[in-house]
Amino acid sequence: MKELSKRTASFTDSVIRRMTRISNQYGAINLSQGFPDFDPPKEITDRLAKVAEEGPHQYALTWGAQNFREALAAKQEHFSSMKIDPDREIVVTCGSTEAMMAAMMSVCNPGDKVVIFSPFYENYGADTILSGAQPIYVPLKPPAFTFDGDELEAAMKQEGVKALILCNPSNPCGKVFTRQELMIIADLAKKYDLYVITDEVYEHILYQPNEHIYMASLPGMRERTIICNSLSKTYSVTGWRLGYVIASPEIADRVKKVHDFLTVGAAAPLMEAAVVGLTFGDDYYRKLQEHYTHAKELFIGGLKDIGLNFTEPQGAYYVLVDISEFGYTDDQLFCEDLARKVGVGAVPGSSFFKEDVNHLICVHFAKQDATLKEALDRLADIRKKMFIGRN
Repeated sequence: MKELSKRTASFTDSVIRRMTRISNQYGAINLSQGFPDFDPPKEITDRLAKVAEEGPHQYALTWGAQNFREALAAKQEHFSSMKIDPDREIVVTCGSTEAMMAAMMSVCNPGDKVVIFSPFYENYGADTILSGAQPIYVPLKPPAFTFDGDELEAAMKQEGVKALILCNPSNPCGKVFTRQELMIIADLAKKYDLYVITDEVYEHILYQPNEHIYMASLPGMRERTIICNSLSKTYSVTGWRLGYVIASPEIADRVKKVHDFLTVGAAAPLMEAAVVGLTFGDDYYRKLQEHYTHAKELFIGGLKDIGLNFTEPQGAYYVLVDISEFGYTDDQLFCEDLARKVGVGAVPGSSFFKEDVNHLICVHFAKQDATLKEALDRLADIRKKMFIGRN
């Protein structure tokens, strides 16, 4: 038998999804994979029930149903103040995962390089490699997860660099990039003629006084920014897999072709139902922020009471917890023991860092109050149960 793909030989399975399986195995509360345990807005699910009877049930246009794209363009214009053409600048994808993959394949040639901030969502490195490109990592420095402008420029000016991936607000560290930081990135992108591929799935999950600034809205960045996003987090529909790319017509046209051959199109009935969510007023997004602000305060308040050290997020719904005191040198083993002994699922921090980081774990708080309180009750005994060698 001939050898399999060299490009994928070094891949592991998703550590995040693996920790969900381990959580399920031990009956642990799953604070690893970032999905809610509460329902989407009732208006959306009520509409889905009607769509189940009325349709559509066949293929929509490859790049997304017309009414979905029009509603999405209007919603995006409202929050970003950018005029968006629903016919020429939007491609609806099967989740933001496919949006990122289609964007990367549309931009990169074999041998190109892509700059990625570390820590990073685990898909970015894999997407880069699958696109035939090489990832270059620039560290975000804790606890504020700031970057060094000189280090960033040194990476971006390397020969063959084609793009930079920017997750804002960031998964897993919860950083929200300031206008000043975004301007540094934008100026370097223009200086070295690079694309900026943004992952903005947490755009509406922010904590005062932080604000989300759209990279594409900055001077000279509209044409070179490729926005990847989804409805998953904003409307609590992670299983619906409705994502999208917003880019200039030339880029969007290329993404349409890649998307067509990757998945053909997103689910027609789900797009039809989701239009309701895209037309929600400002009150919905205000309540969404209030909901997650409450969940954050509940959860980090509990972590403080337990005495665990952590980084408080500015956006998104993840917390990086320092496990140095427990003496583990293998954070994967720690997370497996945490699920088995304590009954709480988490993700080893090493899966997010290019640097040698083994003292952090990632947990999330996109859960009901009762779930978070139960998780905190279990974590209260963490020091009694988490000793290496104890059975």
